[in-house]
Amino acid sequence: MDGLEATREIKTFRKELPVIALTAFAMSGDEQRALEAGCDDYLTKPLSREELIKKLKIFKMIE
Repeated sequence: MDGLEATREIKTFRKELPVIALTAFAMSGDEQRALEAGCDDYLTKPLSREELIKKLKIFKMIE
């Protein structure tokens, strides 16, 4: 099972759980596939600390 399959499964019983996809090998169309699978947002590596904190705040995972 890959991350997108896992997201689909998780969202069947935890729709409110925020899922942020993170990939090191971003390809054209990956973001759209992640969002279609139920991910709430998408990030690529290398990831900056500021970028991660911004996303976590958006989904109220941190204050």
